Amino acid sequence: MPIDDGFVYQPPLDPLEIIFEDDDFVAIHKPAGLLSVPGRLTEHHDSAYFRILALYPNAKITHRLDMATSGILLFAKHRDAEVAASKMFQARTVKKNYIALVQGEINSNGQVDVPLITDWENRPRQIVHFELGKPAQTLFESVSYDAEKDISRVLLTPITGRSHQLRVHMQYIGHPIIRDKLYHPEPFNTDLNRMALHASYLSFLQPFTNQLVEIVSKPDF
Repeated sequence: MPIDDGFVYQPPLDPLEIIFEDDDFVAIHKPAGLLSVPGRLTEHHDSAYFRILALYPNAKITHRLDMATSGILLFAKHRDAEVAASKMFQARTVKKNYIALVQGEINSNGQVDVPLITDWENRPRQIVHFELGKPAQTLFESVSYDAEKDISRVLLTPITGRSHQLRVHMQYIGHPIIRDKLYHPEPFNTDLNRMALHASYLSFLQPFTNQLVEIVSKPDF
């Protein structure tokens, strides 16, 4: 992933927290601030994938989370599992939920269905583009509202998996994610020290055992 000019990468140094494991897959709780995969520069090599390789030398990443997003990150332990996971994600049979804190009051449930494209002059930003963008859909569900802080807690379910999809979609409907440096006009108007987006749930039918796997991770906000 491109790194903003002037950005100094200082990932958390805590050991990986494994929250699920079987013969074929392993899932970790990725902390906010840690890259999912290594960046181009040597100083950006430390990542969830780099660290998981120290434990499982044949591991392969199955999907990614933004550096600023925390939560469930799934790895395949071997090549056959990687191929199976790729097919699951392509077929959209993997269910993922996220918890987010967003600006303003959301007191209903709904869907955002607007296409996204990379803003090439301002990478890694993504923008809504109705002519050239790729289809993107997100379901949102109200959980609670803090009137004093004017912040809503929402459950987000991505139907598609575009880059920065949840972040852009929430901004598009007027409720940017708290502490989002790219998409919130005033990202520092809170005492929270990280972006409030967390991958909280992931489920899939284990392709080798045909058992339902459900992984849950609670956010720290």
